[in-house]
Amino acid sequence: MSKLKISEDWTSTIVGWFIILLVVFQLKPHWPSFSWPDADALMNKIFTLDNVGHALIVFCFMFLMALIAGLFTGKKLKMIVASFPVVFFLTLLAMVVGGNKFLKDWGFETVIFSLLIGLFISNIFSIPKWLKESLSSELFVKIGLVLLGTTVLFDDLLKAGALGLIQSCVVVFTVWNFCFWLCRKMKIDKEMSLMLSSAVSICGVSAAVATAGAIKGDKTKLSYVVSLVLVVAVPMILIMPGLAKLMGLPEDMAGAWIGGTIDTTGAVAATGAIYGEVALQTSTIVKFSQNVLLGVAAFLISIYWSYSKKEVTEEKPTLKVIWLRFPKFVLGFVAASLVFSFCVAPEVVSDAKPILKNIQGMWFALAFMSIGLETDFKSLITSENRRSTYAFLGAQAFNVVFTLLVAWILFGLIA
Repeated sequence: MSKLKISEDWTSTIVGWFIILLVVFQLKPHWPSFSWPDADALMNKIFTLDNVGHALIVFCFMFLMALIAGLFTGKKLKMIVASFPVVFFLTLLAMVVGGNKFLKDWGFETVIFSLLIGLFISNIFSIPKWLKESLSSELFVKIGLVLLGTTVLFDDLLKAGALGLIQSCVVVFTVWNFCFWLCRKMKIDKEMSLMLSSAVSICGVSAAVATAGAIKGDKTKLSYVVSLVLVVAVPMILIMPGLAKLMGLPEDMAGAWIGGTIDTTGAVAATGAIYGEVALQTSTIVKFSQNVLLGVAAFLISIYWSYSKKEVTEEKPTLKVIWLRFPKFVLGFVAASLVFSFCVAPEVVSDAKPILKNIQGMWFALAFMSIGLETDFKSLITSENRRSTYAFLGAQAFNVVFTLLVAWILFGLIA
């Protein structure tokens, strides 16, 4: 009897939707707490028997999903049994570090600590060959992206209102194209250009990860883009409220500006809160409306990449070839977004969304831990990455100025 083997794309879609159904039908793990403001809370809230017990239950849940995914993709289950616990408990460490309130307030997401811990271990110690060979970063990313679809709701577009929606569409389209043009002018390869453009124009880390998945992008490049997004967000948290005050921007305009320029949702919320309650609400809604456009962007990028990628014959592919190349997990992502936007009762969405977001975040954290464990730090320090940094900063500067202009027109002149 032939061994069961399904592609990673279909496996991630199947496993992702299996998790969604489990959560919707209340078969979900109790999520442990990772947030702590000080050492006292760390000991009395995080490292308690109850919380550790919840973490072990989550481990069993994620382990089972990883085994199912491994079974579908034809991986040796004994390799998963040996490697997954190692990656998971290292990821738990990253989630505890990333749960610190100070770090969260500054916009540092768990994935950066997963990546850094993985990089530290792989570049200081010798990683066993069996562990490196059994890492499944791409599969973990794709499962997380399918789950991400449940948080990309079209209701958020409606909440943004006409002005917020117009701003999101105009800013995303213009900034994406400017960044892509700038990258190509600076002779940055198309793969990196796509990841940078999506990250700077849509929603930072999630957009970079989704784009990398859609084009089967290089994991080292993705790691660099994610690091770049999170590092650049830090000074923007400090600078943008001060600039907005200096220019005397009303809170709704400042919020629209902040939400349209800062790339991570957490950093947007932190920056908006510094400026005021109205700025916080406006910035968050604008950012959410941009997040919704991630689904559209990922779908279009997938089609573009499938069509533009030439074979040795240099012939343009047929529809059949495009379908074969098309990343099927994007369909799972889009389906999850559509179903949760239009087919699931709002109360069910409200109940399921937080736990699905936590599980999605865990898959991303596992993926970046895996990427760190298999990456040589020297590969991140290249002339290509230096050019990418300059391109990202240039595009972000354009984003800041252009979005301010759009926010001023929409919320200052028209509103």
